Amino acid sequence: MSDEMKGKSGKVKVMYVRSDDASGERGRNPRTGKGGGRPDKPSRGQWKGPRKDTDSNASRERSPWRTVSRAPGEAEQPEADHGGISGKSFIDPEVLRRQRAEETRVYGINACLALFQNRPEAIVRGWFVQSVTPRFKEALRWMAANRKAYHVVDDEELAKASGTEHHGGVCFLIKKRRGIEVDTWVSQAGETDCVLALEDVSNPHNLGGIVRSCAHFGVNGVLVNDAGLLESGAAVRTAEGGAEHVSAITSSSVEEALRQFRAAGYTIVGTSGKGGTPLFSAELPKKVVLLIGREGSDEKHEALLNSDLHVSIDGTGSASSLNVSVASGIILAEWWRQNH
Repeated sequence: MSDEMKGKSGKVKVMYVRSDDASGERGRNPRTGKGGGRPDKPSRGQWKGPRKDTDSNASRERSPWRTVSRAPGEAEQPEADHGGISGKSFIDPEVLRRQRAEETRVYGINACLALFQNRPEAIVRGWFVQSVTPRFKEALRWMAANRKAYHVVDDEELAKASGTEHHGGVCFLIKKRRGIEVDTWVSQAGETDCVLALEDVSNPHNLGGIVRSCAHFGVNGVLVNDAGLLESGAAVRTAEGGAEHVSAITSSSVEEALRQFRAAGYTIVGTSGKGGTPLFSAELPKKVVLLIGREGSDEKHEALLNSDLHVSIDGTGSASSLNVSVASGIILAEWWRQNH
């Protein structure tokens, strides 16, 4: 059955099709999502009995006719899954769990600007407060062109999205980078290469400070047991853009990684607060792995004991030790001075 209506824009054809639903209920419009459940008026001369106060609509006979917004013979399309961005579309819990494991949130103006400039393809979604949008014009334009969801929100909403009040007005949900295997790294390294190997350093602010120093002094690789440590929001924000110039190197163990580096011609340099050759008297080779332990640790790890050279940073001795981020910066500065 069909009708035609004429208007200023021409004829509009409305089609009616018989519902296949045994209950005869009116169906939903698959394009707009509207409709469904509205009872039709009884035909003339048909008595429906007195109206009841409860469940009266359910007891009424419904029309077997419903409207559709597609041409005859066109198959009805299933509702789109928008990945949870909008609507009530279904997401497989296993898919959602895997996505969350592969994604992380980073925030801070400099960190997010550097991320967009170096690897925009990693961005999944963004949140911005209105005041920072002028600085992210290109990012917003790119996200719109590439169908990446973004939201302009207030401080409270952004704090919820980023998980911190220190978001700086912007937050990106991104795909995590995978760590680089040692054998892959050494096969691509040049004649001058410094790698920082971190043992038991997990504080994100210390990691961020270390990564920032690495970027400043041309150290492009950091050996860690978990590549995700360098991608935490606090670490990336503290690095102030330096995280985009430093890659995580991963291995099954520090000892195995150092063995591979040594075989590739690297000198293993252990560091600690006490003992060893004074840093400013030591000769740091062009290809070196600097082994940095956690702050205040006097434990003699096997990796430290087996290092080719052991150095320490001289000082007054008034403080028991230096912060691991500060110590790393001093050692990296000396390596840069000697080799550049």
